[in-house]
Amino acid sequence: MSKSADAAAAAVTANAVDVADITIALPGREPVQARTYGLKQRGVTSPLVLHFHGGTFTCGGLDSGRMVAGLLQDAGAVVVSLAYPLAPKFPFPEPIEVAYAVLEWLYGQRVKLAGKGAPVFLAGEEAGGNLAAAVALIARDRGHPPLAGQILLSPMLDPCAGTASLRETTGDATQCKWAAGWQQFLSSPKDAVHPYAVPSASMRLGQIAPTLVLVGDDDPMRDEALTFARRLREAGNPVTSSVLPSATNWPDALSDPAAGECVCSVTVKQHFREFFSASAPHLTEPAKPQASKTG
Repeated sequence: MSKSADAAAAAVTANAVDVADITIALPGREPVQARTYGLKQRGVTSPLVLHFHGGTFTCGGLDSGRMVAGLLQDAGAVVVSLAYPLAPKFPFPEPIEVAYAVLEWLYGQRVKLAGKGAPVFLAGEEAGGNLAAAVALIARDRGHPPLAGQILLSPMLDPCAGTASLRETTGDATQCKWAAGWQQFLSSPKDAVHPYAVPSASMRLGQIAPTLVLVGDDDPMRDEALTFARRLREAGNPVTSSVLPSATNWPDALSDPAAGECVCSVTVKQHFREFFSASAPHLTEPAKPQASKTG
C-alpha cells in the first residue's frame, strides 16, 4: 500500500465515530486483532455483524475492511471486523477455524456488544465473502451459534477462476490475482472440493442462514456469486441477490482504503437495512422522548 493510501486510511480511522481496535483472546489459539464499529445503545437491540475483509486470502487487513464495515455500521449494525490469518503462511483451514472461533466469541458477547437478543450476521467482500459463506456452513454443521443471516459482496467462490465475468475483466492477462490467491489458500488439490474451503463446491446447501448477495455489473465475481445465490435458493434458503449497475470496480474498490465512500453507498446501505429488517424483525429502535406535561 502506498504512503498516501496509508495516510488516508489512518485519517479516516482516526476521525471515525465509535471505532476501536481490540484484541480477542481465543481458547487454544493466539489472540487476534479486530476493529469494532458502533456501540451498544441504551434500550436498543442492533444487528451484530462479524465482518471479513477482502484481499484474495493473501493480503488486506483492518484498514482495507473499513469501507464495508462502515457501510454496515451506517445501516444500523454493530460490527466486529476481523484481521484473520492470511495465506500462504496460514492456508486453509486455519483462517476458517479462526473465523469460526471468533464467531463463537462474538455470540457470547452479543448482549454486551449490541443488546439483549441481538441477531448475529456474517459479512464479507471478495475472499472475505468466501470466509463468511464457509463459516455459515460450519455453524450449520456444528449446530451453533444460530445466525440471522450472511451478507456476501462480490464473494470469491470459484477456485477455477474461469467464469465469463472474470474472463471479461482479466482479458488477455497471463496473471490472475484471484487464481494466484486460490493457489496460496488451498494447501492441497483435495481442498478445492472441501465445502469449508470452497462453499460453492458443497453438495449440501440446505438450512443455511438467509443470504444477501450483492455484485457489480462489471464485477469479475459476478457470475460465481449469482450461481451460488441460485444454488442456495434452489436448496430452500431465503436469498436476495442483486446486480448493482453503479457498483463499479468491485471488488477492488471495496477494499481500497484510499477510495473513500463508493458511489453506490446509498443503495448498498438500503440493501443492508432491508436485509436486517427482514432477517431480524424484532430489532428495537431507540425510544422516542415523551413530551413533558405542564400542570
